[in-house]
Order: sequence, then structure tokens, then C-alpha cells
Amino acid sequence: MLVDRPALGAPGVYAVATPPPRALLGVRMDVCAFVGLAPQGPARVPYTDEQWLEQGTLRPDRSGGPERSGVEPERPRRRSIAVAVESWDEYRRLYGGFDGPGRLPYAVASFFEQGGRRAYIVRVVHDYGDGDVHNRLGVARGPVGGLAIDGRPRRLWLRARDDGSWGNGLRAELTFSARPLSFISATDEEMVLPPGTVLEEGTLLRLSLVGGARVLRFVAAGRTEPRLDAPGRHWIATLDTPAPAAPLAVEVVEAALEASDSAGRRELLERIGLGAAHARRLALVLARESSLLQAAPSWADADLLPLDARLEPLASTGFHHGKDRYEDLVPDDFFDSGFVLGDEGPADGVHAVLDEPEIATVVVPDLYDPSPLPELDAIVDPPNLAGATFEPCADPVPGPPQDPPPAQPLGLMLDPAQPVELGRILAYQQRLVELAETTRAFIVLLDVPPRLDQRRILTWRASFDSAWAAGYHPWVDVVRTDDKRTAKVRLNPSAVAAGIVAQRERLLGVAFGAANELGVRIVDVADRVSSARHDELHQSNVNVFLRERDGIRLTASRTLSRGLDYRQLSVRRLVTMIERTLERELQWLVFEPNADSLRAEVRHLVTSYLRRLFRAGSFAGATEDDSFFVRCDEQLNPQSVVDEGRLVAEIGVAPVEPVEFIVVRITRDGDGTLLVEGSGG
Repeated sequence: MLVDRPALGAPGVYAVATPPPRALLGVRMDVCAFVGLAPQGPARVPYTDEQWLEQGTLRPDRSGGPERSGVEPERPRRRSIAVAVESWDEYRRLYGGFDGPGRLPYAVASFFEQGGRRAYIVRVVHDYGDGDVHNRLGVARGPVGGLAIDGRPRRLWLRARDDGSWGNGLRAELTFSARPLSFISATDEEMVLPPGTVLEEGTLLRLSLVGGARVLRFVAAGRTEPRLDAPGRHWIATLDTPAPAAPLAVEVVEAALEASDSAGRRELLERIGLGAAHARRLALVLARESSLLQAAPSWADADLLPLDARLEPLASTGFHHGKDRYEDLVPDDFFDSGFVLGDEGPADGVHAVLDEPEIATVVVPDLYDPSPLPELDAIVDPPNLAGATFEPCADPVPGPPQDPPPAQPLGLMLDPAQPVELGRILAYQQRLVELAETTRAFIVLLDVPPRLDQRRILTWRASFDSAWAAGYHPWVDVVRTDDKRTAKVRLNPSAVAAGIVAQRERLLGVAFGAANELGVRIVDVADRVSSARHDELHQSNVNVFLRERDGIRLTASRTLSRGLDYRQLSVRRLVTMIERTLERELQWLVFEPNADSLRAEVRHLVTSYLRRLFRAGSFAGATEDDSFFVRCDEQLNPQSVVDEGRLVAEIGVAPVEPVEFIVVRITRDGDGTLLVEGSGG
């Protein structure tokens, strides 16, 4: 092993850096992804937004047409992207509240209420096809006047960060600040700056001339020259165009952009440069720091020059053309038809979750819409018309009209009571299961379609045989209040189960079944399952929410596998966690020599990791030898394997299954004594 030697100087004590001890720490399994509809949030994101802006790989046509119409040239974009949130407030900031016709916000809110801590959100929008102009027509845009773009007076078009009518409520204001700049000497073309002062290319300067006139110029280039009066070097700044005369005073001009929307979100972006070559030019700052706005390609790499040297604030006029377009959505939008297994490129729809390796479970609450959501009723305090004197009653002043309800996703509406539409629902759910099985990247939590009788529920269940999926029944009712509005909403049971799974894993460990837990803030169930029906559904591996005296309880945690090995969801998740840990934390084995010392280290690391799981109660055996084994020796790694550059290890574990049945035996002796004996089964 090579140890870096410290650079020795004067006598003293020097610390020698040693590599940290290797250990398998494990991976978290409580992260869930939600795929569905939202009124706003990341969608149609450029594949390489900053790379495109920095390198100018796609330069738009500057003929003037796109800017005047507000429509930008097309460039490649990702339709879907997975974004992590760690609270309901963070979700609401990015994706909006309970607006829109989708169940996604209700599902995410319930996940955090049950105890979930981290979720990925994938907002689904309609796929109009690559290059179709409709991909960008739903994004709101608004102009800012008072600027010259690359020397021509034109409007600066700002675009909403993503699709939706929410963008029509955007407002933006561009303000300017000027700070004095010291210089040694100046001509109409160049300035000599004091040592240590550097102006980067693209910096905007305001020059004060004789007679009080002021002009704006960009720094086009800079260079250093030796000082003649002392050691050191001066910085020489060259202007992009000569000034009318040598300046008497110089100021550095920077911009700030303040943006807000009708939902109360505000952001202030400061220290913005206005030159195309500036490291913090407006387009880059928007790409990196804004969650409300983005640049139009027509000016992304252009010089932005205020027309008035007084630098008055410039405000946008109204944003418009933002559309939700829910009516265009179809279930196929939840998938990436061009996905190829093994392709490392970004994917769309539910396939986007494959880009995030920490995701362990997936819920798709809006895959189909069995019934429209109820409208949120406004809660308005009645006006008080009472006064100090008796007077004739006056009619109350009418309040502001409520916003019209959003358009319904007609393409997603499928009625499970109709056999043909139930078949379509089943086909889309099978696509989810097939993706989970093929990639082995996550476990998908499915909802038994509502309004099915017992026979049809069992028929639905018979269509699956996978340890990478779990089914939940029935749908549950929640009451939500948002901005003085309230509604009772029927929610996917998988969303509640996802939060319970995350909470149990976080508190007890992945080996403990996520069942026998009361749902938080669940007020009712759509189907009150009887004891006899519950017995039948449980034996068919359908996880049931039951209404009990204390609340709504999740009574099981099984997969949709017909085999016994992975019947329990906790077993499937435990084995997946071990596989992920070994795959991700043993990457350092690559290019290590396959010698006895390496094989011994592998045995030690894996055994130590499995020993911790054993002590946490994850395995069935009474001793370590009964619970797991690790083999990595010469028998598994003969010279032929070593010559191929491979290392082979065998690991076996005996996961513990949760106790589901407690058998109590009551016997009465001849003298009337009762004897109660219990055993776990």
C-alpha cells in the first residue's frame, strides 16, 4: 500500500493522512417516488441547460421574429425529471398546493403525515413528440422593455420555469446598482486600474463625461502590464466601443432581478452581470438559481444594455399564454416509449426514477382517474353588517369570484366498473410491475381499482405474480384544507402505505413489516371489508385497510408474489437493501488484485455488516451460523477465475418473517380451572 509522504519543512510534527477504514454502512430504504399531476413544477427541462447556455451549442436565429412573438426556437428537453423534497412545505413551494385535478399532492401530503422523510416527485406532462411546437406553447412568458439586446432595442422575453397557468401570475422587475470604480488613468478606449483591481470581461460600466453626460460601455477585454513606478502590474481594461471622451468618473453596474407569482412565492437574484461574457450573466443566474423564471434562447448569450443611463427600474408587463393542458394527458404519458434497458440517458415518466438510485418504492397515484376530485369549497367568514345605529339592511358587497375549476384529465378517466376499462387499468399496472421486475430498482405499490366486488378483486390479484409489487385495498378518505378551502378526497391507499413503510424502516429497520399501523388523518375507507372477506384477501396477499374503533389500520404487508420466499414485503426489501449495499459500497474492489488478503477483507466486511443486521433482529436463526454465511475463498476463485479478472463471493441469509398469527389455546380442567397457552405461528 502506498502512503503519501507529507511535504517536510521546518522541524515539527506532521500528520500523515491515512485512508479511512473500509466498512459497509448500508443504504436507506425509506425513500419513495411519486409520479403524477401537478399544476406546476419541473417539467420539459433542458437536457444540459447550463452547458447549452455556457457553450452556446445551439445559437438561436436573431432575425427578430422569435422575440417579437414571444416564441423561442426549440431545443432538446427532458419531459420528466425526479426532484427530491423533504417536507410538504418544500413540495408546495415547487409544485403548488392542492390545485389541479390530480391526486399527487394529496398522496405526498399523506406520505409525510405517516412519517415519511424524503420523497422524489416526477411531474407528468403530455408528450407531444420531439420537436413539436406544442411542447412550449403552455409556458407563460412576459416581456421587459427598456433594453438593447446585442445593440438593438428589443423586448427581453422572460419565460416561466415550467408549464402551467400558474405562470400567468408572474411579475418581474429588473433593478440596477452602481458602485464607484477607482482608476489611475483613462482614455476613451482604455482604463488603467490600481494593482489588485480586476474587471472581468462582460462587466458593464457607467462613464461620467465632461458636462454631466453619462454613457454605458462593456468591458471587452483585459490585460496586465508592468508598472513603471514600482514593482507589480496594472490591469488594463478595454471598452467594447470608444466613449465620446475620456471619463471623469467610472461606476460598475450590476443588476438584480426580483420575481414573484400569485401564490406568494418571491425570489431575489443579485449581482447579475449584463454582458454576454460575464460569469454571472442573467441567463446563467436564472438557469442555476431561479425556481420561477428561465431565459429565452433569443437573448441567452447576448449583451443586455439599458437604454437609459439613469438606470431606472424595468418592470415586466403581464405574463400570458400559460396553460395547464390536463385534457391532453393519457396514461401512456406516464411511460417512456423509447426507454432501452441499460441506456444511461435520461428517461421520461415513471422511467425517470431510474436516475435516482436511492429510490426504494414508487407510487403512481394518477396513472388513471377513477372519479373526478371534488371541488374545494371556499370557507368565507360571513360579513358583519351590524352598526351602532338602527338602519335599513344593506346588501353585502359581493366578494371576488372563485377561480374556475381546472380542466379534467379526460384521457386518464377510466371506470373500473367497466370491464374494458378495467382491462386497460390492469395493462398499465402490469407495465409498472414489468419495469420494476426488469430493472430491480424499486418496488411498486399498486392500488386495487375501486368499486370492485370481492370476485373481481381476486381476479385482479390473479393477474400478478411478482415480489416487486404490493397491492392495497380499499381506497381511503382524507379531508384537506388549503388556503381557506376544504374538501373530502378519496385517496390511493398505496400513498398511505408508502408513508407507513418509510416510517417503520426509519424507526425499526427494514426487516420489520410495515403493518398493524393506524393511518394518520384517514377518516374513512371506501369499502368496509368484513372479517370473512378480509381472510380471503389476506391469503391472496392483498393488503387491506380496515376501519376499527381506533381508526383506519393497515393489517398486512405482503407482496404480490405467489411464492413463499418473497411473500413478505419486508423480506423483499431486506434482500434488496443487502444487494444495494454490496453493489454500491464494494465498488473499490475494481482493479484490486485477487489475492488471499483481498478475499479475507471481503469476508470480514460482509460478515461485519451481516452481523449488525443479525443483532438488529433481521434474520431468523438463533446464531450467526444459522442466520447467514459468507464464502470467498480459493475454491470459489480458482486460478481460471483469477485469470479472467473476476472475484466470486457467495452470501446466504435467512430473513425473518413477521409473525402474522397468534394461536391461543384455552383448556378447562375438570376442577373448572382455565389454562391459556399462546404460541406464535
